[in-house]
Amino acid sequence: MKETDALDEYILQHIDEEGDYLKALYRATHVKLLRPRMASGHLQGRMLKMFVQMIRPKQVLEIGTYSGYSALCLAEGLEEGAMLHTFEINDEQEDFTRPWLENSPYADKIQFYIGDALKIVPDMDVVFDLAFVDGNKRFYVEYYEMILKKMNSGGYIIADNTLWDGHVLEAEPHHTDTQTIGIKKFNDLVAADARVEKVILPLRDGLTIIRKK
Repeated sequence: MKETDALDEYILQHIDEEGDYLKALYRATHVKLLRPRMASGHLQGRMLKMFVQMIRPKQVLEIGTYSGYSALCLAEGLEEGAMLHTFEINDEQEDFTRPWLENSPYADKIQFYIGDALKIVPDMDVVFDLAFVDGNKRFYVEYYEMILKKMNSGGYIIADNTLWDGHVLEAEPHHTDTQTIGIKKFNDLVAADARVEKVILPLRDGLTIIRKK
């Protein structure tokens, strides 16, 4: 076993359990869905729950529901009366994801939308305290600008995959690699943006924590 694998296993042995429901969802994700690595997983899931408990948001936005794993972790940390609004643009995902959300212990805290968040969120009568962005990497800049307009001062954005398997180090990504280009544009924009405070955590594929001033 590589040292990094051993350390990963050590970490998982020394953090909170994810619970039987999430374990079952994670297994089902790997058995039934393409690209199961897109699911947040144990460590990131526990971190998302803890972020919610620390921030204590009333309204949470998630862009990129996928299997629903991260949505359940976010909802698990919500206080009574708080709500998660989670968006999945791929309508083929609905038959798998919706039952896992609606049959979970947190169903009353989750609003699940099939559609493009960029088209729906601007017209919602909701102001967010926390947003988790894990959608199409090509549109991270657009997600970011939209969220800032719909977020309270002091609110937080958590953006996933911001190190993009190290491809952010490429000085000139190939013009067809639009996902890497999108992530790099997002990272550069956030780094230079005086409207926010920011830090990148080297967790999994990079997690950027952004606070709106």
